[in-house]
Amino acid sequence: MKEQLTDNNDLLSKIIEMIATSQTNYSIPKEWLSLKEGAAYAGVSYNTFVKFREIGLKVSEVEGIKRVSRTEINTFFENYSF
Repeated sequence: MKEQLTDNNDLLSKIIEMIATSQTNYSIPKEWLSLKEGAAYAGVSYNTFVKFREIGLKVSEVEGIKRVSRTEINTFFENYSF
């Protein structure tokens, strides 16, 4: 009986550990990216990304910190698709 309780406790501990690990490894992609992250997301160099800004890619800037949304990058590419 004691051995079965120990086995059950071990199993329960492993299940709890697996749940905790899976929750910490799961991350929701952030919507707002730095310009460097935005360039990587778009699959282009930083310099090309700067050129995209010059031709209409919208970037938010608050107190010198620039961010671009994934949605804006996707919309930009959709607008320039042919």
